[in-house]
Amino acid sequence: MLQIGEVDRLADALEGVPRTTADGLAQWRYHGRLVARQLDDTHVVIRADFDYRASVLRQFPGTFSVPPRYIKHMMVVADLARGDAGAIEDALEAAWHLQRSAG
Repeated sequence: MLQIGEVDRLADALEGVPRTTADGLAQWRYHGRLVARQLDDTHVVIRADFDYRASVLRQFPGTFSVPPRYIKHMMVVADLARGDAGAIEDALEAAWHLQRSAG
Protein backbone atom coordinates (compact mmCIF):
# COMPACT_ATOMS: atom_id res chain seq x y z
CA MET A 1 0.00 0.00 0.00
CA LEU A 2 1.26 3.43 -0.97
CA GLN A 3 0.10 6.78 0.27
CA ILE A 4 0.25 10.13 -1.52
CA GLY A 5 3.28 11.09 0.57
CA GLU A 6 5.16 8.09 -0.78
CA VAL A 7 4.15 8.92 -4.35
CA ASP A 8 5.46 12.41 -3.64
CA ARG A 9 8.77 10.97 -2.42
CA LEU A 10 9.07 8.74 -5.49
CA ALA A 11 8.26 11.58 -7.88
CA ASP A 12 10.66 13.91 -6.07
CA ALA A 13 13.48 11.46 -6.86
CA LEU A 14 12.81 11.98 -10.58
CA GLU A 15 14.93 14.82 -11.93
CA GLY A 16 12.90 17.88 -12.92
CA VAL A 17 9.57 16.67 -11.47
CA PRO A 18 8.33 19.14 -8.85
CA ARG A 19 5.08 18.71 -6.97
CA THR A 20 2.39 21.34 -7.41
CA THR A 21 -1.24 21.38 -6.41
CA ALA A 22 -4.43 22.16 -8.26
CA ASP A 23 -7.78 22.23 -6.48
CA GLY A 24 -6.06 20.82 -3.41
CA LEU A 25 -4.77 17.73 -5.23
CA ALA A 26 -1.11 16.96 -5.94
CA GLN A 27 0.32 16.77 -9.41
CA TRP A 28 3.79 16.10 -10.72
CA ARG A 29 5.04 17.46 -14.03
CA TYR A 30 8.25 17.36 -16.04
CA HIS A 31 8.74 20.77 -17.70
CA GLY A 32 4.98 21.29 -17.72
CA ARG A 33 4.17 17.80 -19.04
CA LEU A 34 2.03 15.64 -16.77
CA VAL A 35 3.75 12.68 -15.13
CA ALA A 36 1.05 11.94 -12.53
CA ARG A 37 -1.90 13.60 -10.82
CA GLN A 38 -3.75 12.74 -7.64
CA LEU A 39 -7.41 11.91 -8.20
CA ASP A 40 -8.32 11.29 -4.55
CA ASP A 41 -6.69 9.88 -1.39
CA THR A 42 -6.07 6.46 -2.93
CA HIS A 43 -5.82 6.96 -6.70
CA VAL A 44 -3.41 8.69 -9.05
CA VAL A 45 -3.55 8.94 -12.81
CA ILE A 46 -0.19 8.26 -14.43
CA ARG A 47 0.87 9.12 -17.97
CA ALA A 48 1.52 5.96 -20.00
CA ASP A 49 1.85 5.24 -23.68
CA PHE A 50 -0.74 2.81 -25.01
CA ASP A 51 1.62 -0.18 -25.23
CA TYR A 52 2.89 0.29 -21.69
CA ARG A 53 -0.66 0.80 -20.45
CA ALA A 54 -1.84 -2.45 -22.08
CA SER A 55 1.09 -4.27 -20.51
CA VAL A 56 0.49 -3.08 -16.94
CA LEU A 57 -3.25 -3.70 -17.24
CA ARG A 58 -2.48 -7.33 -18.15
CA GLN A 59 0.24 -7.82 -15.54
CA PHE A 60 -1.34 -5.90 -12.64
CA PRO A 61 -5.14 -5.84 -13.06
CA GLY A 62 -5.65 -5.17 -9.35
CA THR A 63 -3.32 -2.17 -9.46
CA PHE A 64 -4.18 -0.36 -12.69
CA SER A 65 -7.40 0.50 -14.49
CA VAL A 66 -8.62 2.76 -17.28
CA PRO A 67 -11.95 4.44 -16.55
CA PRO A 68 -14.00 5.37 -19.64
CA ARG A 69 -12.90 9.02 -19.49
CA TYR A 70 -9.25 7.96 -20.04
CA ILE A 71 -9.76 5.36 -22.80
CA LYS A 72 -8.57 7.71 -25.57
CA HIS A 73 -5.79 9.24 -23.47
CA MET A 74 -2.32 7.97 -22.68
CA MET A 75 -3.11 7.51 -18.99
CA VAL A 76 -3.69 4.75 -16.47
CA VAL A 77 -5.16 4.98 -12.97
CA ALA A 78 -3.22 3.40 -10.10
CA ASP A 79 -4.94 2.17 -6.94
CA LEU A 80 -2.56 3.10 -4.13
CA ALA A 81 -4.49 1.24 -1.42
CA ARG A 82 -4.74 -2.13 -3.13
CA GLY A 83 -2.04 -1.94 -5.78
CA ASP A 84 1.45 -3.30 -6.16
CA ALA A 85 3.81 -0.58 -4.88
CA GLY A 86 6.68 -1.68 -7.13
CA ALA A 87 4.50 -1.60 -10.23
CA ILE A 88 3.28 1.90 -9.37
CA GLU A 89 6.85 3.07 -8.83
CA ASP A 90 7.84 1.59 -12.20
CA ALA A 91 4.87 3.32 -13.88
CA LEU A 92 5.91 6.68 -12.43
CA GLU A 93 9.42 6.22 -13.74
CA ALA A 94 8.10 5.13 -17.16
CA ALA A 95 5.92 8.27 -17.26
CA TRP A 96 8.94 10.42 -16.47
CA HIS A 97 10.94 8.76 -19.28
CA LEU A 98 8.01 9.25 -21.66
CA GLN A 99 7.77 12.97 -20.87
CA ARG A 100 11.55 13.45 -21.04
CA SER A 101 11.65 11.91 -24.49
CA ALA A 102 8.81 14.17 -25.65
CA GLY A 103 10.91 17.26 -25.20
